[in-house]
Amino acid sequence: MKKRTSAGARTLPSAYYTSEDVFAREGDRIFSRSWLYAGRASRLAERGSFILCDVERESLLLVRDGGEIRAFHNACRHRGTRLCTEPAGRFSRSIQCPYHAWTYGLDGRLLGAPHMEEVPGFSREDYPLHPVSVAAWEGCLFVDLAGEPPPLREVLAPIRDRLGAWRLAELDVAHSLTYDADANWKLVFQNYSECYHCPTLHPQLNRLTPYRDTTNDLEEGGIVGGPMELTAGVESMTMSGRRAAPPLVSGEDLRRVYYYTIFPNMFLSLHPDYVLIHRLQPIGPAKTRVVCDWLFHPEAMADPEFDPSGAIEFWNVTNQQDWRVCRLSQEGIASRSYVPGPYADLESNLAAFDRHYLGILAPEPRSNL
Repeated sequence: MKKRTSAGARTLPSAYYTSEDVFAREGDRIFSRSWLYAGRASRLAERGSFILCDVERESLLLVRDGGEIRAFHNACRHRGTRLCTEPAGRFSRSIQCPYHAWTYGLDGRLLGAPHMEEVPGFSREDYPLHPVSVAAWEGCLFVDLAGEPPPLREVLAPIRDRLGAWRLAELDVAHSLTYDADANWKLVFQNYSECYHCPTLHPQLNRLTPYRDTTNDLEEGGIVGGPMELTAGVESMTMSGRRAAPPLVSGEDLRRVYYYTIFPNMFLSLHPDYVLIHRLQPIGPAKTRVVCDWLFHPEAMADPEFDPSGAIEFWNVTNQQDWRVCRLSQEGIASRSYVPGPYADLESNLAAFDRHYLGILAPEPRSNL
């Protein structure tokens, strides 16, 4: 692998992190036109099971219809009422609007609309739920609002053949936590992408994986990242440094943790014994919701002695340390004194993120900075 370098790049101007106009442009050009990670397919194991996923200003309903997972806008075709408010659950056979009882099949077809037969020209066939593109990869569900997205397998091509050892599709969610970070989504994304800050901010993490023992095997584009080496005698990223479950991998992968960012809203952390996934949801220029899922193999979870608490506590502490410093960065960047500064070579992934981001967002927003 070549030497990491930020090639003289500098941080983005303040407007990219504080401007309502930039945030709106991101919603239109990035989050409304990209495959976005929405959650795990294992949460939709039974027919009729559903989850909600908020994307940009949209609420999406993902539901299992027999052997197929479908996605729809969570809005009745009558007067736009939200069909579901619970984050997850299971429909018996159909989806019914709580306002006027319009009822839809799990495939989105309008099955019933009380008294609408009295309306001349009304046809149920004209009012199905609005569909959304959905696709699965390794047990991960992705949605796209654009209508005609590129094949997901093409978007994920750089990483598609790298994860076989983890059997990611077989893993299930052992625990989930949701955080609200008072920072722009890009600050959260960039914070995950470097360990330059680890000796200062994460002493426990730095003891387990020293910040200089990191390399990239993907250095450009929408998927960036690579491995960090575990300290001798350390087995995994837990409070004790011991594994929380039997290993998923073998060989050299037992000595590494792999970190990848999948633009624009997914972080994938592959440990020897479990996988951690972060899902970002931008709320506003200075607020980001982050959903974290800890994934283990079902066989490990079925063991009466299974205890993932060491892994959960480790990353909960680390996450909260990160969200605090991201808030401090957000506050500092909003200052009139802020001017872009130079990236360190240890922040080469951030420079790569900026190039990819600006290439999609262009033209550059106007700023008086």
